[in-house]
Amino acid sequence: MNHYRSFLFLPFLFISLLAIQAQTVHGVVTNDEDYILPGAQVYFLGTQIAGYADSMGGYRLPWDESESTIRYLIARQVGYSPDTLAVEGPGYHHIRLISDARLETITVRDRREAQFVDDLNPVRTEVVSALELQKGACCDLAGCFNTNATVQKNVTNVITQAQELRILGLSGVYNQVLMDGFPLIQGLSYTYGIGDVPGSWIENIYISKGANSVLQGYESISGQINVELKEPSVGVDTDKPDVFLQAYMNSFGESQINGTFQQSGKTWGNALFIHTTQPANRIDRDHDGFLDLPLVTRYSLADRIVYGNQSALGWSGGAGIRLLMVERTGGQKSYQPDEHAGSDAVYGQWVRYTQPELWTRTTYRWSAKQRIVLLASGLIHSQRSWYGLLHYTAQQETANASLQYEWEPKPAWRLKGGVSHRSHVLNETLAFEKNPLGLGQGGDYYREDQVTGVYAESVSEYWDDRVTWILGARLDHHQKFGAIFTPRSLVKLDLWEGSSIRGSFGRGWRTANVFSEQIVLLAGNRNVVIDPSLTPEKAINWGVNFSQRFYLGDMVFRWGADYYQTRFSNQIFPDFQQDAQTAIVANFQDPSYSRAFQTDLDITPLSGLQVKLAYNFLDVYREVEGERIDLPFNARHRLMGTVSYATRNGRWQGDVHAHWYGSRILPNTSGNPEPFQRPGESPDYTTVTAQVTVRLGEFSIYSGCENIFDFRQKQPILGWQDPFGSYFDTSSVWGPTRGREFYLGVRWSWKKG
Repeated sequence: MNHYRSFLFLPFLFISLLAIQAQTVHGVVTNDEDYILPGAQVYFLGTQIAGYADSMGGYRLPWDESESTIRYLIARQVGYSPDTLAVEGPGYHHIRLISDARLETITVRDRREAQFVDDLNPVRTEVVSALELQKGACCDLAGCFNTNATVQKNVTNVITQAQELRILGLSGVYNQVLMDGFPLIQGLSYTYGIGDVPGSWIENIYISKGANSVLQGYESISGQINVELKEPSVGVDTDKPDVFLQAYMNSFGESQINGTFQQSGKTWGNALFIHTTQPANRIDRDHDGFLDLPLVTRYSLADRIVYGNQSALGWSGGAGIRLLMVERTGGQKSYQPDEHAGSDAVYGQWVRYTQPELWTRTTYRWSAKQRIVLLASGLIHSQRSWYGLLHYTAQQETANASLQYEWEPKPAWRLKGGVSHRSHVLNETLAFEKNPLGLGQGGDYYREDQVTGVYAESVSEYWDDRVTWILGARLDHHQKFGAIFTPRSLVKLDLWEGSSIRGSFGRGWRTANVFSEQIVLLAGNRNVVIDPSLTPEKAINWGVNFSQRFYLGDMVFRWGADYYQTRFSNQIFPDFQQDAQTAIVANFQDPSYSRAFQTDLDITPLSGLQVKLAYNFLDVYREVEGERIDLPFNARHRLMGTVSYATRNGRWQGDVHAHWYGSRILPNTSGNPEPFQRPGESPDYTTVTAQVTVRLGEFSIYSGCENIFDFRQKQPILGWQDPFGSYFDTSSVWGPTRGREFYLGVRWSWKKG
């Protein structure tokens, strides 16, 4: 125990010796629809301290510690009712002004950026708002990144459309996916979890690369994606709709219905979310006998409640619950699960799972500078599935808890620390109805993680808030692998107006869930050999990024560039190189790297028009006995361009985005017979998507076309001619497989009164 205490208090002792500089009250001023209000006046009551919101609605006022603890911040703008906030200390405050309908005044407003980099966050964080998500179909979380250059969607099993989200060219297992700060993707939910969150439920998505805060755990290596659901209002009257409904259908026949229902009281707010997806038609454009897209039936219900005010003394918090039931069917066109599951007459894959989950956050504040927060979440995932002749069943029980103390002893120093525990129990059974290939992976698999940790993180500001330094560390104990130390350090420097540079360095580690994270081991016909002495994956990530905002007349430019490098000291992945018919899962401790460079330029040439250009370079490889081996499925070069235009009254909006992907290294199939071989590289290709939206009062109608030029990878399934043979592989996907897709949707928002 003394060993733990030493590590826990080292950061406290070190940080307490740092000099403390001035702090500010800062934030953004918008209307209640989150349109920015440049020129709004912001000042403290009874003082001469005042300022005006800049062109992006941002404001910043100095905080004088010698003044009273609670001060009143007032914001005014012509055409809006003034608003007053009780401020207990320095920090960020989003001020929303409500339009004064009694004034016959025309107010000129700029549209809020739908996707932007949070200039005030010490960690480079891209914010994708609900406005950005409405620029495309965005049926689920997996489809929410079509206008974002940082996150890439990758298909891991084309038959059931298992997908992952990659950052820095690395597998999605190396980035954390959170919902409202709680783990969303865990174990079994990794395979299909990003397809189970409807896009219309989402308020914002926060994306950060590389090392992140230790407060959310030790697993983040390549980055973090935090999904924020729509939050109910508490005790205030806003223009947020009480009812939101959305209906959608695409040209394949797949349909969705989504709904959000909000209520609020004086001290509480509640939001109820509903969702259903109904399956597409049975389509086989490739004439390979296999469905081009799976038949998905999904029902989901969630409820989120918040109560109290986190800035006020006393209790506050929130809780959420989600119930999920999903069925996916793919395979040969005539496959019927009730008739053909486990049969060698017709090949198919069928997956059904249920997942109830609960999360809660409870806060008690006893002073303006101190509070304690209890965070807890848990889920139970039950799955039954067939992959050809393989019957796969699994049960997962996961719980996370953290008790966190937050202290702000001085204006420019904030400290958070606490204890956490994670329990993860996974039971898997693999059984063959028939086993003509003599595969040896059948049996029962049990895995358990019990991880208890202590952590601390400080945020220090210097040089009139122009330098921000985050220093954090965790010490976690795994019941099998012992104590593991995780340090993180992040720094932000504001060079001049609109310019900042950030750097990050940190370590991350995780334990692997072999079958759920490598669906190819279930969906293919390779023999699987798993080393019984697997140890945690570990990596170090560092990166630097620069951003600059500048103006040319009325035009606004935002340019950014970043470079990140990840080096693994241990990595676990299926090795297909030693034997084309065998997947060997073992510790890989030779050098393994990811080097990623990105640059992007956002231009607002005139009101209502936004243009974005981005370029990515990825260099992801391993060294085996001194020989470099490039990882497959990563486009070394990638370009993205988006154009969005909305009329001044917001009634019409058009959006176009295009992606160019360079060639990709593909898995080596030279050891297969000639009919089952594939080229070593894919061709480069381009996809273009366009959408038009018209807003008619409470209704919005949108229609678009994805992949306008109908580029697709034909017959993506290797060995489709003999799905029960040795060379059958569903993971050889490097491009679109669905082809051109038209869609039509309608949104309806209603507010009582």
